[in-house]
Amino acid sequence: MDFGVSDEQSMLRDMAREYLTNRLTSEKVRALMESDTAHDEAFWAEIAEMGWHAMAIPEEYGGAGFTFQELGILLEEMGRRVSPGPFFSTVVLGANALLLGGTEDQKQRLLPPVAAGEHRLAFAPVDAGGQWSLDDVTTTAVIDGSDVTLTGQKSFVVDGHTADTLIVSARDDDGNVDFWLVPRDADGVSAHHVETLDMTRKQADVTLDGVTVKVADRLGDAGSGSVLIDALYDIAGAALGYESVGGAQQCLDMAVEYAKERKQFGRAIGSFQAVKHKCADMLVQVESAKSAAYAAGWAAVHDADEFLITAPLAKSFCTDAYFFCAAENIQVHGGIGFTWEHDAHLFFKRAKTNQLMFGDGTLWRAKLADRLGI
Repeated sequence: MDFGVSDEQSMLRDMAREYLTNRLTSEKVRALMESDTAHDEAFWAEIAEMGWHAMAIPEEYGGAGFTFQELGILLEEMGRRVSPGPFFSTVVLGANALLLGGTEDQKQRLLPPVAAGEHRLAFAPVDAGGQWSLDDVTTTAVIDGSDVTLTGQKSFVVDGHTADTLIVSARDDDGNVDFWLVPRDADGVSAHHVETLDMTRKQADVTLDGVTVKVADRLGDAGSGSVLIDALYDIAGAALGYESVGGAQQCLDMAVEYAKERKQFGRAIGSFQAVKHKCADMLVQVESAKSAAYAAGWAAVHDADEFLITAPLAKSFCTDAYFFCAAENIQVHGGIGFTWEHDAHLFFKRAKTNQLMFGDGTLWRAKLADRLGI
């Protein structure tokens, strides 16, 4: 494996970091998270103009034709700013669901406007029971000729109330669980924002009350839903690994900067051994997480078999490392760090959400062990 960054990738990282640092200030992030959508149309249009939405979409579907590694660089930098908005739900989840399971017609119809920043997607695999496994899907798909009627309740739908198209799981009369493309403005669809821990990454409850779609709106063949979601969760887990590395690095940077500035007993608190140990432990976690995330990014492009191992490793380790660093950052900041108004809590909440999304570390480590034959 070669984790080295090319000159082109380095330029992408520098550009993204400079832009996001200036564009997503703490004040801007806080203002966005107070809204129901956390979505800034101007910011969305700007990153679309820079080609971020198109980054990992193939050229034949209007994309830029880069790889998951370049997308990972953007996600890492977005993680450093706790970036709000529907980028993850649209570009990571929605676009990849289409690439993995969509028909040629579905890809040609939806991916070009996604790449141009003109269409938003939301992935809705979870039912009211709150489990990430398709075994617990109770939403029904009643097929009658070319028509399909969907009925059920979807939970934890990231940006589900602002998406143009929903990708929902449903079980047919034969017991197959598949994914269906549903316009959010279709008759019988209602979506509303729900309050969660991380207000920078909005989630919604979606109700499907006898929604009619076509058999042609199914992603893939009948019964292919489990294959699609396994592959998509690996991509999403690796993507969260990159994002978590960026967040963990920012937590470390915040802690070190504060440890140099804050003085007690006439000296910087960073000179005290206990604080040094905390920062050193954070550094170990950050560097280890980088190795895990970058390994998954490399494998996503170069070695599909290796990706089956590195994806769950990245999801479980990187999100745990992020939460560790976020918690230690609060400890280093002491009293001020425990106030909800401090930025340390923006990272703490995102870190906890990343840990739990698509299942916690225990689930992903079990998946890793199973794939290793342990």
